Amino acid sequence: MGKNLGFLLLTFLGISCLHQSHQVSKVTTENSQLDTLVGQDSSLIEVYAPYKKKMNEEIHKVLSYAPKHLTRTDGKMQSSLGNLIADLMFEKANSLYIQETGKEIDFVFSNYGGMRSGIWEGDVRVAHVFNLMPFDNTIVVVELTREKVEALFQFFLENNRAHPLSKQVQVTMENKKTIKVLIHGKPLEDKTYFVATSNYLQRGGDHMNFFGNPKSLYHSNFLIRDAIAEYFGSRDTLVSQLDKRVLIY
Repeated sequence: MGKNLGFLLLTFLGISCLHQSHQVSKVTTENSQLDTLVGQDSSLIEVYAPYKKKMNEEIHKVLSYAPKHLTRTDGKMQSSLGNLIADLMFEKANSLYIQETGKEIDFVFSNYGGMRSGIWEGDVRVAHVFNLMPFDNTIVVVELTREKVEALFQFFLENNRAHPLSKQVQVTMENKKTIKVLIHGKPLEDKTYFVATSNYLQRGGDHMNFFGNPKSLYHSNFLIRDAIAEYFGSRDTLVSQLDKRVLIY
């Protein structure tokens, strides 16, 4: 879906720039409606109009319904929006990874800053997905040693932000110290873990250097934005809440 809309936007831009080559000697500004600018060229309007109509239909398409606001700021070290994003990423990443390798992933860890907008009460449209996730980041799966997983949770603790963490994990904290980390209900073991995240974070974005140089790396080439749109479109109602994945005493 995201790629189709991107194609329509690029097509429109290409049409609007057709056969133009100018030397810029002076820059002036004026607010004008696009229809006014192209009104003198009926052939251009005929080409552009179907793309405009299709783009408007796609971007305003209703995917689901939110009975309440879902934001990244409604909890401490977790949020209703972050929990939703992490859990739907797990669902998609796990499905892709099983198809590719026959193995399951262990959990998802993403970044607070990757969520650029909340989901507000009411109809949830394609436009809301683009507002939430405007970046073309893709899902990757990294195989991490126990030491790197420990570094991940140390970062989570010290960074003190509600980074999306999937429900396969339970972190218990007291006095700003991590007391216990459970993955699938078990303490950390001397083995490797398969963690889904974004390609941006895997390259060290947001200082998440523990994702670098993993034991193995799987590139899905599947946009996180498309995973969000796919999940939203498969649910009549979006439900997410704070739970026991992060316990603070």
